Amino acid sequence: MRNRVSKAFTLVEILIVVVILGILAAIVIPQFTNASQDAQRGNIQTQLQSIRNQIELYRVKNNGTAPTLVGAGAAAFSQLITPPAPQQSYVRTAPNNPRNGSSEVAADSSATVLATSAAAAAMDPAAGGAPGWIYNSATGAFAAVGFNETNNKWFGEP
Repeated sequence: MRNRVSKAFTLVEILIVVVILGILAAIVIPQFTNASQDAQRGNIQTQLQSIRNQIELYRVKNNGTAPTLVGAGAAAFSQLITPPAPQQSYVRTAPNNPRNGSSEVAADSSATVLATSAAAAAMDPAAGGAPGWIYNSATGAFAAVGFNETNNKWFGEP
């Protein structure tokens, strides 16, 4: 008579492995839940810094005259995309606000641009048509709609 040697895992061993994997998943998954928010924050901060630098460069090259950035898409950024000759382009394309996808620029005449004026519309998908950016041509201040630079968070974000 032969002795049978079992080569399979028992139910208890499989359950232990599943429990260990569940514990590891519970530890690791929360680390990645805010990755999208963090990526949007980093994206908007980089875009704001880049656009502000290009606005300042435009002012320096044009005797202190700020570009006129009001309108939608490429039309709003036309002075930065296709500046007067012999200057080269300051930006390749009109930037989109990563939160609402808009490249429209709204004018703001306040002393400091705050992105709160259209933040509610930008956060409400039903509103539609909200601008992506706010610009003050007198001061050169430029802000993203829906982004609070004081605490580096999107409006409505905990």
